Amino acid sequence: MTNSELLLRLQQLEDVEAIRRLKAEYCLACDDNYNPERLAPMFSEDAIWDGGVLGVAEGREGIREFFRAASRQVPFALHYVTNPIINVDGHAATGHWLLWEPMTFNTEKGKQGIWHSASYQDRYIKQDDQWLFQTVKIDIELLSPVGNNFGETPILVP
Repeated sequence: MTNSELLLRLQQLEDVEAIRRLKAEYCLACDDNYNPERLAPMFSEDAIWDGGVLGVAEGREGIREFFRAASRQVPFALHYVTNPIINVDGHAATGHWLLWEPMTFNTEKGKQGIWHSASYQDRYIKQDDQWLFQTVKIDIELLSPVGNNFGETPILVP
């Protein structure tokens, strides 16, 4: 193995680790009441956040406003992401993650506990030596009220 090949492999490992950290910071900011001031800088200026039935936001400022509203609708959430598959190609990358998220929604009847399961399909871009989200796409597998037999009363099943 040549020095340039070794340096390329090392750079890819560092990039994968930086993307893992970006996703972890994203989850922490979501669990911090969907903190829009922490979340927005993680996205490129032309980014898209696509939550399907949960909503879509475009551009860094649109994403900031979306999460500002989300913090009023979802008073509690814990994002557990697992099983990352990250592929780096220079200054672009893709990532697939699984999500398990206990959460509460504010409804007309008060707070409702929800089990949420989904997968993330992310695209990343490296700008000024920093990895950012270019696209976050959430494919919901399950939204089900807490308190029922697991999955007995699904709200949404694909």
